[in-house]
Amino acid sequence: MKKILLFSFVSVIVSCVSVKRHNEKLEIPISVENLRKDIDFTQQKLEELHPKLYWFISKEDLNHQFDSLKTSIKTPLKPNEFYQKLAPIIANIKEGHLRLVPYDKRLTKKEIKHLKNQKGLLNRYNFAIDNNRIFVKDNVSKIPNMNIGTEILKIKDIPVVELLEKYKPIVNSDGENTTFQRYSMARRWPSFFTAEYGILDSVKIEAKYQNEIKTFYIQREKITKEEKEKTKQENKKLTKSETGKTKDYNIVSKSFNRDLQFPTKDSTIAYMKIKTFSGTYSRKFYKQSFALLKKSPAKYLILDVRDNLGGSLAEINNLYSYFVSEDFKFIKDMEVTSRTSMFHANYFSDIPPLATPIAAVTYPLYLIGTALSVKKKDDQFYLKNNGIFSLKKPKKNHFDGKIYVLINGSSFSASSIIASKLKGDQRAFLVGEETGGTNDGTVAGRYSTEKLPHSKLKLPIGLMLVQPNIEFTETKKGVLPDHEIIPTLLEVLQKKDIQLEWIMEEIKKEKLRD
Repeated sequence: MKKILLFSFVSVIVSCVSVKRHNEKLEIPISVENLRKDIDFTQQKLEELHPKLYWFISKEDLNHQFDSLKTSIKTPLKPNEFYQKLAPIIANIKEGHLRLVPYDKRLTKKEIKHLKNQKGLLNRYNFAIDNNRIFVKDNVSKIPNMNIGTEILKIKDIPVVELLEKYKPIVNSDGENTTFQRYSMARRWPSFFTAEYGILDSVKIEAKYQNEIKTFYIQREKITKEEKEKTKQENKKLTKSETGKTKDYNIVSKSFNRDLQFPTKDSTIAYMKIKTFSGTYSRKFYKQSFALLKKSPAKYLILDVRDNLGGSLAEINNLYSYFVSEDFKFIKDMEVTSRTSMFHANYFSDIPPLATPIAAVTYPLYLIGTALSVKKKDDQFYLKNNGIFSLKKPKKNHFDGKIYVLINGSSFSASSIIASKLKGDQRAFLVGEETGGTNDGTVAGRYSTEKLPHSKLKLPIGLMLVQPNIEFTETKKGVLPDHEIIPTLLEVLQKKDIQLEWIMEEIKKEKLRD
C-alpha cells in the first residue's frame, strides 16, 4: 500500500512538472533562425506527403508566400505569435482538412477535474454568423440574456467584428468554395477565443436583443451531483439501448446522429437525416431502414446531409449501395505521393493505450501490407482500390424511387463526396446550398501529424486524395445544388426550414401531375 501511495505521489509531481514546463514554452520567444527553419520544415513536409498540394494554389504562389514570411520575420516570436503568421498560409492552400494547430496550454489533473464539474461557457450556445456579426442560434439551457436572436456585440470589451476579422484568415474550405466559412466560423470562434484568452470562469458580454443593448457576465456553473447522476443514467439508458446504438445516440448533442421518418400520413415520403457519418452501427441502421422502406409505400426519399461534416468513407460507400440497381465503383483509386508516404500515417496515436503493446507487435505487418497496397501508374502512386472500395453490387433492398438530397455550406468531406456521386450519376436531385467540400474530392483519409521542431505547432497532413468515381467538373467549387435555396438569417433564427418545405411542395406537385 505504501508503495502504491508513493508511486501515485511521484506520478502527480512528475505530471505537474511536465505541465509546468510545457506551458512555460508558450511564453518563450523562438529565435528568427529557428522560426525560419520551422517554415522550411512545413514546406518540405507538405511537398513530401500532401498528394494534391497545388490543386487550388500554384507552386509559385505558395513558394512566394513561404519566402515572404521568412523575410518578414525579423524578431523572435512566441509559438502562438508564430502560429498567427503561418496559419493563414496553410489556409491559403485551400484544403479544408488541412490546418495548423496552435501550441495548446496543458491543464493539471486538478484543473481538469475542476472543469469536468463545470458547465461550459461560450460552448453552451450554438451561433450563427452573418456579415461579421454573431447571433445566438440556440440556447438549450435557457440562460438569461441570451435569447435566440441575441446579437453579440462585444466580448471582454472587444468588438466582435475585430475578433472575426482576426480569425478569418485561418478559417479555410476546399477550393474556391465560400459557403463553408461562415458555418465553420460559427462553430470555431469560441475555441479561437479560448486559445487566445485562456479558459475563463466568466466573461463580460455586450449584446443586443430587440434593439435593447445590455452588458452582463456569463459564467460557468457547477454541475450538481443530481444533474450528473441524471445525465449519466439518461446517457447509459440511450447508448446501451438497441435504438440508441442503431441510431447512434450522441451524448454531447443529446440527439440521434441518424434517423428515418415518414412525415406524411400516407407514408409515400421518407426522410432520412444523417448528422455525421460516424460508422458506429451504421450497417445495421441502413439494413433495417431500407428493409422498412422496401415494405413501405414510399416513392420519395429525402436524404438530409446538411451540417454533416463527414466521417466514414466505408459508411457512405455502403449507403450508396442502397441507392443503385447496378454494380458500381464508389471512389477512384486514392492517390498518394510515394510508395512510402503511408508509412508516415498516425498509427499509434489512433490506438487506445491498453492496445499499444499489441499494435507494436503488429506494426511490421501494417508496414508490409501498406507497401503491397501501393501501385504506380503514369508516374503517380495509388492505393489499390480493393476490399470495401472495389466494384460493388447493389443491395437487395435498394431504393428505386426518386431521391432528393438536402445540402448546405456545412456539408463537408464525406457528405460532399456522396452528394457529388449521387449528382454525377444523376441518381438524385440536390436542393439547398453549395457544399463546403469540393465536387471533385478532397485530401483526407489517413493523416500524418507533423510537429514543427522549434515552435512545436502541429500540422496534420492528409495522405490520400479521395475522389468520387464520376466525371469531374474541374470547377474547384463545391457540389452545386440543382435548385438553390439559401435561407435568410431571420429564417434560420426562426427555425424555418424553407429548403425542406420546397421539396415537400415539389413532391406534392409531382403527385398531382401523376
